[in-house]
Amino acid sequence: MKYGVIHYNAPGDTLEEFLRYAKDTGFGYVELQIGDVWQPEDEAPEKRAEEAKALLDQVGLEASALSAGNDFVVLEESEVKAQVERMKKVCELAQIVGTNVIRTEGGRPKDSVPEEKWGDAMAGCLERCREFIEPMGMYLAVDNHGVVTNNGDLQLEVLRRVGSRNVGANLDTMNYRWFGNDLDTIDRYYREIAPYTFHTHLKDGTGSRENYVGAALGDGEIHLKYALECLQKAGYEGVYTAEYEGKEDSAIGYRKCLEWMRANIPG
Repeated sequence: MKYGVIHYNAPGDTLEEFLRYAKDTGFGYVELQIGDVWQPEDEAPEKRAEEAKALLDQVGLEASALSAGNDFVVLEESEVKAQVERMKKVCELAQIVGTNVIRTEGGRPKDSVPEEKWGDAMAGCLERCREFIEPMGMYLAVDNHGVVTNNGDLQLEVLRRVGSRNVGANLDTMNYRWFGNDLDTIDRYYREIAPYTFHTHLKDGTGSRENYVGAALGDGEIHLKYALECLQKAGYEGVYTAEYEGKEDSAIGYRKCLEWMRANIPG
């Protein structure tokens, strides 16, 4: 089974330290952050991506996805063009580190884009990306993250509007709850989003917004086993990626998450 961990809130002050922690703990895959392969000062980020790939090979891990850190809640042509061009570069860097999955943000709310236009903005940017992701064989996994895409109905509407086999979802099991959705609604989102899922964040906890408390997998209120059932029924064959935001030391928390995945994910 493909067990992964996100490079977030995990042990290690450097990429190499994080990778060695992940390997030593028993993970086989890692989701890299955009900062692992592209820093603002980089004139040639390809070199940093090549170094990251060399570290992955040296440690014996594979990249499950690269987080883009994009913002598609934009409507002005100059901003749309900049975001689309940036995404193309992110895809090129992902290919260097050996993954064809990009964890894609919906974007951030802003005064220049009213809420009723969020779907138009995201769909517009994603449609523009089709011209390069489809021939490149890249897959954009739109995360239910932050305020914009934790409305699973809007997330699903955008995916259907774009209508590309290369544009799908990163299914985060906790974020819908963090946003404020009740558990029945979240279970419906699992069912509806599962067929579009390219990548996952298995995450647990309790409560919403200021009352949210992260937990190791199986220690919160999320119906994790139902989420897995939905994914498996949909034929999901990707990486199951742990994300931990609990109060316990992250080395302990992520180890507990891996133990839960090994006990509950068939294969």
